[in-house]
Amino acid sequence: MYDVGMKPRLLRTLLKERVPDDKHPFENPAELSTVVSLIKTHGLLSESLRESTDQKVVDNWKSAVDSWVERVLLLVSNNMPDKCWAGICLLGMTCQECSSDRFLASYTLWFHKLLPYIQSSGDSHFVKVASCASVSDLFTRLGGFPNIKKDGTSHAGKLIQPVLKLLNDDSSEAIWEGAIQMLCTIITYFPSSVHRHYDSAEVAIASKLLSGKCGVDMLKKLAHCLALLPKSRGDEDSWSLMIQKILLLLNVHLNDAFQGLEEEGKCTEAVRLLVPPGKDLPPPLGAQILSGEASDSSTRGSEQSLMSSVSMLMLCCCTMLTSSYPVQVNVPVRSLLVLVERVLMVDGSVPHALSAFTTSMQQELICSELPVLHLYSLELLIAIIKGTRSQLLPYAASIVRLITAYFKRCALPELRIKIYSITKILLISMGVGMAVCLAQEVINNAFVDLNLVTNESVGASASTNLKASSEALLQPCHRKRKHGTSTGYPEEQHDHSGLPVAALKIHAISPISVKIAALEALEALLTVGGALRSESWRSDVDLLLIKTATNSLKWGWASEEKNIFQQNEPTGIWVDFQLAALRALLSSLLSSVRVRPPYLSQSLELFRRGKQETGTKLAEFCAHALLALEVLIHPRALPLTDFSPTSCYSSEQVKFSGSMYSGGLNHGGPFTSGIQGIRDNISDSDHDDLYESWLENGKETADIMYTEEPMFGGEENLNVEGSSGTKVPEEKGQEPVATNVNVRMEGNEDEIMIETDQSHKSMAQVQEPVSSRGTTVPESIGASLGTEGASDHAGNVFTSGQDVLVAKGDGFGNTDAAIAISEKITGDGLDFDGPEILWENSESDDE
Repeated sequence: MYDVGMKPRLLRTLLKERVPDDKHPFENPAELSTVVSLIKTHGLLSESLRESTDQKVVDNWKSAVDSWVERVLLLVSNNMPDKCWAGICLLGMTCQECSSDRFLASYTLWFHKLLPYIQSSGDSHFVKVASCASVSDLFTRLGGFPNIKKDGTSHAGKLIQPVLKLLNDDSSEAIWEGAIQMLCTIITYFPSSVHRHYDSAEVAIASKLLSGKCGVDMLKKLAHCLALLPKSRGDEDSWSLMIQKILLLLNVHLNDAFQGLEEEGKCTEAVRLLVPPGKDLPPPLGAQILSGEASDSSTRGSEQSLMSSVSMLMLCCCTMLTSSYPVQVNVPVRSLLVLVERVLMVDGSVPHALSAFTTSMQQELICSELPVLHLYSLELLIAIIKGTRSQLLPYAASIVRLITAYFKRCALPELRIKIYSITKILLISMGVGMAVCLAQEVINNAFVDLNLVTNESVGASASTNLKASSEALLQPCHRKRKHGTSTGYPEEQHDHSGLPVAALKIHAISPISVKIAALEALEALLTVGGALRSESWRSDVDLLLIKTATNSLKWGWASEEKNIFQQNEPTGIWVDFQLAALRALLSSLLSSVRVRPPYLSQSLELFRRGKQETGTKLAEFCAHALLALEVLIHPRALPLTDFSPTSCYSSEQVKFSGSMYSGGLNHGGPFTSGIQGIRDNISDSDHDDLYESWLENGKETADIMYTEEPMFGGEENLNVEGSSGTKVPEEKGQEPVATNVNVRMEGNEDEIMIETDQSHKSMAQVQEPVSSRGTTVPESIGASLGTEGASDHAGNVFTSGQDVLVAKGDGFGNTDAAIAISEKITGDGLDFDGPEILWENSESDDE
């Protein structure tokens, strides 16, 4: 399969058995799809070889591709339409699949082979359509070579007038579609070739767009091409003038469509924003030709064609806002928002003052087309958000008011899905500020849609905010409490801050697609604003999400092969619903920063069960969720550097990170000198045993014994930052303390560093309490210990609320004994509870 020598053999076999020639009739055109598939799968025309390939194989493959190109060109020149069509199709595929060297050497010849079929008018329609597609393939490949841009522009300029002629002719829609596709390709890769024909192209595209003779797919392609047209000039004025023309024409069409259904001042406001006082109106879209034809068409055309034109012009604005452009342009955001609001606020109801001017037939026609208009208006709002990005901030308040008002009246599933999608985009793009503004609206509507997972009444009253937001969606219904014992979640037994915690028994159940959109909006809200102080709604949302996830899995895990729920719903959508429920639940768990998530254990069980559905999207996400929740299951503070056992002990340092010490000494700084380091002679095997003993909870480890070196005496001082620096004299007759301890405490970083020195070989163990007679405590240390304390059986003083334990008596001094420090890992930290010095977890506010 991977042998290079096999490729020319396969190519010759295809030429011999499946590609037609001059002598044999073309019996089965469907075999062309098999030929194209084999060539693309095996790369039979690529001629990609390694340097070590045998020259005979190289020549053999080159000869096979030469034979292929020769056969294809013969078919292109054939007088039989079917063979000519086959050759044109295969030539377009050859332009895509051949090597770069062959393409650069042959594209001019291939272009001139295809050009006559576009220029002539006598060829069959399917030959013209194939020619347009193959030329588009050729220019798409040609656009990838910047060094031949000039030659490509010259070739593209020869096609503009033939393409516009195809658009103006009353031919089939398939030819129009091929011509528009070729024109879009030329504008994308060689825009300067259209510059001289800009006005003619605008007239041809706009006239076809507003003619009412095209289907929906064709209208979308025309709108896309009209939006790309300003790229051929590449300046700001062309883009601004085009969108201004489109918006003016949209408002004119809406005046005709909404006559008697809206207030008269709406159109005036939109035009005033587009054309300020003192400025002239721009020429109409399509210039002189459309000035007469468009008005006649709008008069003669039906309301349906008028609405389709409005929808496509909105789609054109969407493409202009979201497509790249060579220069920066000023977007008329305010005019666009006024247009969107104008359409969304019309619901088909007739104002009382205008009822005499509106017929029932006109009202029915408008109402039948309004859902599509609303859908494209919401698409335009999405395009505004995506196109302006951070520059949308000055208009954020207007968008929030618009979304809030539309949520109250939006009831159709497709429109609710779209408004949820807009909310999600706004939350993610604009952050926590938008979350504060939209949180209540998103939550209220999500409760309306998600609380109806099951058609049973499980009790609880809705809030005033929910009533206000759902009056347009739900009919009044009876609500009653469900009595009985609680099963599952404790929050079901009481009401929270005005939000419903259970489903209402009503007849209108939201479709699964709407539930998915609501879950995605809640996920975005929790991701962006979950860390806010949201006591008013957070507990109810957490309960809603765990109930939704649990109910979605009530009858098992959905898969793409079986539908275990409703027969009238697609199987895949139930998989998406379960996945959306679990994603929102994960966001709820991860965004709970102040307290432990209340439903962590139930959620973990759901994720563990889902992970067992091997090979599904649900299993993949559940595995990811368990990994993300690991920080909640086993919380830990990781060090900034790697302190593995080998590296830790080989460098003779043990670092304790955490909050064992925070403010025990109220001096605001570390020990800069005084207690000098703990230095031992511990073998490597002892290191491992010591490390393992530290990890044993609730057990004291073996004491560390220290060599005999003076701790305090002679000229040594106990210096603490902020202390008086009083010297501690050495009393006669007493042995020096048996350690050299250097314990460095940094109150700011809450860490203790104990250095061990293996240069000391001897070890001694203390069996008796340390004598404290005749010694004094420096003032700074004594002050830090406080005045209140409690004595244990050994005579040690445990200070209340402090972190230091000292021997009962006058203070520190020279002793005969060594200090034994035992370390114990408890629930929250490490307690050093030896006979002399103890560092405990601080109970201060900082801790």
